[in-house]
Amino acid sequence: MRPRRALAAIAAIATVVAAAWSCAGRREPGVERIELWGLGSEGEVVAELLPEFERRNPGIRVTLQQIPWIAAHEKLLTAYAGDATPDVAQMGNTWIPEFVTVRGLADLTAFARATPAIDGHDDFPGIRATNRVDGVLYGIPWYVDTRVLFYRSDVLAEVGFDHAPRTWSEWTEAMARIERQHRARFAILMPTNEFEPIETLAMSNGSRFLDATGTRGAFEEPAFRDAFRWYVDAFRRGFAPVVGNTQIANLYQQFAQRDFAMHITGPWNVGEFKRRLPPEMAGKWATAPLPARDASAPTGVSMAGGSSLVVFRASRHQAAARRLIAFLSEPARQVRFFERTGDLPARRSAWSDPLLERDPYFPAFRRQLERVEPFPQVPEWEQIATAISQHGEAAVRGAATTDAALADLDRVVDDILAKRRWVLARARAAR
Repeated sequence: MRPRRALAAIAAIATVVAAAWSCAGRREPGVERIELWGLGSEGEVVAELLPEFERRNPGIRVTLQQIPWIAAHEKLLTAYAGDATPDVAQMGNTWIPEFVTVRGLADLTAFARATPAIDGHDDFPGIRATNRVDGVLYGIPWYVDTRVLFYRSDVLAEVGFDHAPRTWSEWTEAMARIERQHRARFAILMPTNEFEPIETLAMSNGSRFLDATGTRGAFEEPAFRDAFRWYVDAFRRGFAPVVGNTQIANLYQQFAQRDFAMHITGPWNVGEFKRRLPPEMAGKWATAPLPARDASAPTGVSMAGGSSLVVFRASRHQAAARRLIAFLSEPARQVRFFERTGDLPARRSAWSDPLLERDPYFPAFRRQLERVEPFPQVPEWEQIATAISQHGEAAVRGAATTDAALADLDRVVDDILAKRRWVLARARAAR
């Protein structure tokens, strides 16, 4: 046999043997196997935590499947349709209402109530709310995400602000001074294809986006309209460049060279700013909670984002799946996860760890997380969010007036929610 063929044969035999050992392991007597789906880099890092779980639970083995974020939503839906869901999965909390609608998730209310680590007392209320649909808890917050203000503290000091803007009026004044005194090319960067700045402004102004039934848009109502106008006005006054994300060459370099002095972004950028900003930027930038509409509130309101852990209704290993969730939710595990991923802990008590407490950039997130709210819990929310950014961009670029943009946004969202109205009407008729 030629050397290459011999090596190929040996490799093939090794593969068969490995597969046989794997199958034998799965048939190990007295051992219960559960399947966990982890998404993106979190799916890689969670693998490091599983040996400790299995050591503490010798009768349980975890099979981990790592799924790219870009394919996760479709794969989860396909698994549900094909009756091939895992026992436990990481799930973006805005997806939970969709999987509740198709009756894919298990009720975790009683489990959480009986488990001190996850009974809710240690959670941020706005984050917890993203996991509750119609009073039923379907997910346990695993890590959290929100948006705060990243800003050039040196630039604000140059225009007379020794602190980040705390209200919209201070924010407007700071941006006006930066623009008037030419302290930066632009005062703030808000890419026109991002919906988060509009959404957080609207939430800070008391908007709920949809009507009380969750079946029609409420974008022409004053709470959303006034926030939308503030957003559009920032561009029209020259405070922000009219650009999308694809037109930003290098966010970090442009921040350092004063192309903009403020930016609304999330926790992953703390690490990126530390790594990518030049050494001379040390001490010249900071983070702060979003400004409040006025002095009646301590901060603005931001989005309640992140990922949760869910159990699928079809799981035949409900108790073991819940044990895994309880383990991954422990504050010590949350800190370890933060250390490896940069994902913020969902348990408040984990924030007392020196890794978070002593870092100058994370306290702003800790304060903001007390003032976050979930988006409307409708399966169509991601479509609606896209429509919000599209109409915001149209108004900013002068393709539509503010009033016309909002009227059309209500029309578009009403169309998106037409099926929801039909389903709810049939449900009422059937009672």
